[in-house]
Amino acid sequence: MATRAARIEEFINDQDASEGTRYALFCEDNRGTYVIPFPCRYSEGVWLNERTGEVIDAEVIGWREWDVR
Repeated sequence: MATRAARIEEFINDQDASEGTRYALFCEDNRGTYVIPFPCRYSEGVWLNERTGEVIDAEVIGWREWDVR
């Protein structure tokens, strides 16, 4: 199983996210780390589910462009 440090290296966490870009989010809570399974976007200071527009209620610790595969 990959460590937190190894997984976070796959994501951006040292710069601001661009608005309008589709992202995969790497999040963390009291149970561990996980990747949100749907595309998200950053808008006006908050992360949103791209499909529904709902605010992501999680601690986002990294992001990368959404892979459409």
